[in-house]
Amino acid sequence: MVSEHIATCQWVEFPIGMVFAFFANPYNLPSLMSPDLKTRIESLELAPTLAGPVALNARNTQKAAGVGSEIVLSFRPVPAIPLRIRWMTRVSEFAWNSHFRDEQVRGPFARFQHRHAVKVEVRDGRRGTLVTDDIDYALPFGSLGQFARAIVRRQLEQAFAVRQDRLPILLEAMGRSQRTG
Repeated sequence: MVSEHIATCQWVEFPIGMVFAFFANPYNLPSLMSPDLKTRIESLELAPTLAGPVALNARNTQKAAGVGSEIVLSFRPVPAIPLRIRWMTRVSEFAWNSHFRDEQVRGPFARFQHRHAVKVEVRDGRRGTLVTDDIDYALPFGSLGQFARAIVRRQLEQAFAVRQDRLPILLEAMGRSQRTG
């Protein structure tokens, strides 16, 4: 099994608690994906998290996916074809305002691990959050699966590019709803 690795980072001018709460809430995942994929949550079993920081309100902490949470998504890998792929992941690590890791239980990869991390970072005198992602994966079907290697990598890189475009917009909307809610 040949392992692949993708790493991304993005700085956003939003507080770390808000950014982490957004990513820890699995209901936000479909909104981060390309609309062409028509991603949806098929089932969700949330495991409790340890008490979060006081700065987070109850609405955010109740929707955080703690260690043991299982999420089943489905998506359409080829928009023109109505075939849906199911993908089950489980949260294996979780530390408030630091990181969490999810791992594929069943799905399109032979192995898939994704570590989401956040840290406070000041840029040009502005305080924000650095979001990093480390993805380790392997394709199925042995050497036959390696024929799809470049295509899969490009799809994953495009998915993260879409996420980086959408993230500031979604965080701004989340901030507005918290201020008015």
